[in-house]
Amino acid sequence: MRSIIHGGLVLLCVSAFSAAVHADEAPPIKPGLWQVHSERAVDGVKAPPMTAQMNNLPPEVRKQMEAMMKQKGVDMSGGGGDIKLCLSKESLDQNQWLGQKNGAQNCKTEIKTRNSGRWTWHSSCSDPKAETDGEAVFNSPESYTVKVATIMTVKGESKTMNMTNTSTWLGANCGDLKPISAKTLSAPPAPKPMK
Repeated sequence: MRSIIHGGLVLLCVSAFSAAVHADEAPPIKPGLWQVHSERAVDGVKAPPMTAQMNNLPPEVRKQMEAMMKQKGVDMSGGGGDIKLCLSKESLDQNQWLGQKNGAQNCKTEIKTRNSGRWTWHSSCSDPKAETDGEAVFNSPESYTVKVATIMTVKGESKTMNMTNTSTWLGANCGDLKPISAKTLSAPPAPKPMK
């Protein structure tokens, strides 16, 4: 169960750009199907991609998790640390990117810099307690990179996570993948521990 919860937190970080960048306008990227390659390190040690963690789950649990995430607009079946996201025009508009309409009450985000090629921000969250500095660099409407550095307190212990997501636009058609939204990416209640 702990792996699933941890995987969910990592997915939220992978999707940090869509859930944590609070802005008055949509980012300068195209709607459609995006491939996201993620690399992360925890306390300076390179961590395996979320898809590798998924492979450690029992097959039936992994299929269930993949199906649940696909319903939320995230295809995790690609392997190699890559996921696919469907971003509709609505996913990219200010109401979805803002995230506050659908529940990010425990976090406050301040945009530090925003221009056509680069956004930077700082987020403070209370539950779990975390401080995040992020940067999004828009190489073109079909390519962007997000770097996020988070210091999080877990069970009284401070952890530092650095993540780099490189995103590439694959096309306007998402196929059977639903568009993501701030509402569908909000964290579900934590499952009860198994007895």
